[in-house]
Amino acid sequence: MTISSKINGRRAVISITGRIDTITAPRLEREIKAVAEHTAELVLDFSSLDYISSAGLRSLLTSKKQLPEGCTMEITGCNDELYEIFEITGFNDIFNLKK
Repeated sequence: MTISSKINGRRAVISITGRIDTITAPRLEREIKAVAEHTAELVLDFSSLDYISSAGLRSLLTSKKQLPEGCTMEITGCNDELYEIFEITGFNDIFNLKK
């Protein structure tokens, strides 16, 4: 997994490439926490993400719960397979998803 972050004022975009799984999920969680401390709007760009495991979903949920007050999280760039995972798990009701 490769993570790149771009902060523009109070908006941050974290782009993830590859896979979010048991091994990589903790690193993503740390990155989200570090970036969210300095932003009001957090966007996770999944347009280059190939796979997300249950550990990855759990990390996203944990990260969302730990966002500073007033910080929002949006997930963009979900391909059809990723979007289906969010739908099946019910996470599409928890996260603001955009294809």
